[in-house]
Amino acid sequence: MDRAEIERWLAELRIEHRDLDEVIAHLVETGHADAMRIQRLKKRKLKLKDMIARLESQLIPDLDA
Repeated sequence: MDRAEIERWLAELRIEHRDLDEVIAHLVETGHADAMRIQRLKKRKLKLKDMIARLESQLIPDLDA
């Protein structure tokens, strides 16, 4: 995977992460009764955060090279 592909994927993941944040906030603010849905969305958001961190680390140049 080249740098441009990683950056495109990162951009998409960041957008999805931000969207999930807004959806979760809205559900919490409106007192949505489906706690399982909110929990699943939060879990997905955490997975996205981990994926973003992994991809960002791939963009850091290897100093040993």
